[in-house]
Amino acid sequence: MAETSKGVTAGKLAINVQKRLTRAQEKVLQKLGKADETRDVAFEEMVTKFNKQMAEGTKLQKDLKAYQTAVKTMHDASRRLQDCLADMYEPEWFGKEEIDSLAEDSDTVWLEYQQNLMDKSVLPMDTYLTQFGDIKARIAKRDRKMVDFDSARHHFSSLQKGKKKDEAKIAKPAALLEKAAPSWAQGLISAHQVAQTNLSYNQAEEELGRAQRIFEELNVELQDELPVLYTSRVGVYVNTFQNMAGHQEKFHKEMGKMENFLQGSSTRLEPLMMMVMMVMVVVVMMMMMMMYLQVKAIHEYSATDNDELELNVGDVVLVLAFDNPDEQDDGWLLGLQESLWFQNKDFSAKGVFPENFTQKI
Repeated sequence: MAETSKGVTAGKLAINVQKRLTRAQEKVLQKLGKADETRDVAFEEMVTKFNKQMAEGTKLQKDLKAYQTAVKTMHDASRRLQDCLADMYEPEWFGKEEIDSLAEDSDTVWLEYQQNLMDKSVLPMDTYLTQFGDIKARIAKRDRKMVDFDSARHHFSSLQKGKKKDEAKIAKPAALLEKAAPSWAQGLISAHQVAQTNLSYNQAEEELGRAQRIFEELNVELQDELPVLYTSRVGVYVNTFQNMAGHQEKFHKEMGKMENFLQGSSTRLEPLMMMVMMVMVVVVMMMMMMMYLQVKAIHEYSATDNDELELNVGDVVLVLAFDNPDEQDDGWLLGLQESLWFQNKDFSAKGVFPENFTQKI
């Protein structure tokens, strides 16, 4: 049994090595222009789109996980500040119970936000990307089978030409063996040559049919799947960013309520504690601001419509999510001047602006 297994393994290894050598030889001949190559321009465009889609999805997955990590880091910092505030807050001061409750509520809001990001954005993106590995492997297999098909096609074509030459030679025996053989044996020699030629020809024809069938099956499957996969990216991206925007909005509303409570409570505290509370307010506001992408204007831009944002060189802008992603035009972003946000804490002054007039900070 062991010897049989070794023989089978050695046989498969030899077949695989022979296939690789044949493919390598075929590719060399094609590159030298000595053998024609099967080309499918439409399929090549599909593969280009597939590679671009996979690269974009991988980058988005990486950025989402980095964002998730940043949110967790800010949550940890917020929790430590809340714990510090609770420890510093003396029992006889106004709102002690509310302050303790605020720390718990803040922690809950952060945890809910992280969980929503994971469930609605990060995990769906992970699931979306799992299909690319299998399809990429099948594209590579399809390319190998295409080379096998070309090789079998060229081999069969060469045998076709050789068969015609052999038939001509057999019709007029010229080999020394044939001349030396008795007349009664010359017919047998010719028949043997014909049989050998037909056997090689039939084997090559069978191999060509098998190679063509395997290649076309893979080719048809991928031609059906790749356009559907490419179209699906739109829905995935829309859902990912819409979910992020919705959860961001909910998070900021909840944090805003806590900010209002802190501001209201600070008016009834000792002067020192008022300073601590105001610092806490600023920290919360800064954390909220850090949740947004920041860009800096590198060119001046004069607004030409009421919904546009005026830009001066050096202006820092907080990039916001569109309420309706379909309203976003290519190359345009929605944002708010950072200075105005610090002054008014109001998002009503937001407007659209050209992305290429700015750079990320």
